[in-house]
Amino acid sequence: MTPPTGPQARRRAGILLHPTSLPGPGGGGDLGPDAYRFADFLHAAGFSVWQTLPLGPTHEDGSPYQCLSAHAGNPDLVAPRILHEDGWLEDFSEPDEDPLRTAYQAFCRNAGHPDRAAFQAFASEQEHWLDDFALFMAIREEHGGPWWHWPPALRDRAPEALADAHRRRGDEVDFHRFVQWQFFRQWDGLKAYANQRGILLFGDMPIFVAHDSSEVWAHRDLFALDAEGQPETVAGVPPDYFSETGQYWGNPHYRWDRLAADDYQWWIQRLRTQLRLFDWVRIDHFRGFAAFWEIPAGASATEGRWIPGPGHDFFREVEKALGQLPLVAEDLGVITPEVNALRDDFGLPGMKILQFGFDSDAENPYLPHNHCPNSVVYTGTHDNNTTLGWWQEDCPEWVQERVLEYLGRPGEPMPWPLIRAALASVARTAVVPMQDLLELGAAYRMNEPATVEGNWGWRFDWQDIPEDMASRARYLNGLYGRVEDGHP
Repeated sequence: MTPPTGPQARRRAGILLHPTSLPGPGGGGDLGPDAYRFADFLHAAGFSVWQTLPLGPTHEDGSPYQCLSAHAGNPDLVAPRILHEDGWLEDFSEPDEDPLRTAYQAFCRNAGHPDRAAFQAFASEQEHWLDDFALFMAIREEHGGPWWHWPPALRDRAPEALADAHRRRGDEVDFHRFVQWQFFRQWDGLKAYANQRGILLFGDMPIFVAHDSSEVWAHRDLFALDAEGQPETVAGVPPDYFSETGQYWGNPHYRWDRLAADDYQWWIQRLRTQLRLFDWVRIDHFRGFAAFWEIPAGASATEGRWIPGPGHDFFREVEKALGQLPLVAEDLGVITPEVNALRDDFGLPGMKILQFGFDSDAENPYLPHNHCPNSVVYTGTHDNNTTLGWWQEDCPEWVQERVLEYLGRPGEPMPWPLIRAALASVARTAVVPMQDLLELGAAYRMNEPATVEGNWGWRFDWQDIPEDMASRARYLNGLYGRVEDGHP
C-alpha cells in the first residue's frame, strides 16, 4: 500500500453540496457569487473539503451521473454575473433568456479582444475531446434525440458527413467551444479562491459514461456496441441495499481489451480532465474495475453476471502516467476480497457510510470502531435519505435503539449524533451532506436510486443556515482534530 501524502495525509472535514444546490437568482445554482460565499462559509466553519457530484452537461432528467460528455462542464453552471463582469454581457440587471448566446455574440463581435488568445489556447489544449463534443452538440440540436437515431452517415461518422456538418453548423460548433471555455475559466477561478482558503475541491466521476454521449459516439470501437450503435451488454448492479431488484443503468460496457491495447490512454485523458478540475476525485462504482455486472441489453438487472475487470493492470498504467493518484474508491455494494485488494494495493481511501452501520452486529464494517484511517466517512451520500429522514422513516425501532445505545444515548437530536460520530471517526476525511448540517428531512434528499422523477433539484437558501452554524461547526471540527493550526 502507498501511504497517503500531501493534503490526504491529515484529518479533514468537508461538506457534500453540488453547485446546482447553491442559492442564486436562476433556476439552479451556478459558479457565481453564491459559490464564492459558500467557500467563505466552509472556511469560517472549519471545513476544508467541498465535495460535489459530477460537473458534466446533463440530459433532460438532470442526473449528473448520465452526462452528454465525460469531459465537458455543465453550461447551466456558467454564471451570467461573471459573464457580465468579464465584459461579455452588457447589462446584467436585465434578465436574459439566453445569456450564453448573448455573450457568444459579443465574443464574435470583438475579434481583436485580448482574451481571444486565451480562447484559442484553451481550444487547442482540449482539442482531444472538445472538437468532438462541440460537433456532437451542434448535430444533436439539429436532429434531436440520441446519436444512434441520426442519419446513418452522421451516426457512423462518415468523413464526408462530418465535414458537411462542420460547414452547416460551424457557428454552433464554435458556440459550444466558447461555452466550455467560459465554464473552465469560471471553475478555475472558483477553485483558486477555494484553495487559497485552504479548501480542497473533491469531485466525483462515474466509472461508466452515458450511451448518448459524445465519447461513445466518437469512440464506438471502445464500447460493446453493435453495427447500429446499440449496446450488446449494459451496466448495472445486482440486488443490494438500494434496490431489491438490482439496477439497470443502461450504460454500454467498455471493451477493456481494446483500451488495454493503447495503455488506457482514453481513460488517462479522462482522468487528466478531472484532476484539472479537482484536488481529489471519487470514482463511482470502483468495484467495476475488479469485476462488473454485465446485463444483456433489454434483460432485467437480475439476469446479469459478474465479468472480471481490468484490475491492477489498469491502475498500474494510470499511476505510471499520472503519478500517485488522489482518488477515492466508492467501494459500496457487493464487495469481495479482490475489490479490497485492488483498493488497498494502490493506497486508495474507501468509503464508510454511518447509515449502513446499525442493522447487523459488531462486525459491521460501517460502525466507527471498524473504520480505518485511510477512508472517508459519511453520515450518508447523495443516494441516501437525509440522516433525519433516515431516522424518522427508514429506521425500525430496534435499529433506533441500537443507534442510541452505540452512541451513548446522546442528548442531541438527530442528525447531530451521527455528525459527531463521523467527525470523531479515525477516518482521515469526514464528509457531511449539506442537508444534514441543516437538519433537513426526507423531502430534501438529492436522489432516490432506481427512480427517475423528482431527483437532483434540491437547493438551499442562505436563510436556512442558523447564525451560529459556522461557529458551532468550527468548534466541532476543532474538537475532533479536523482543523489544523487554527485553519481548515
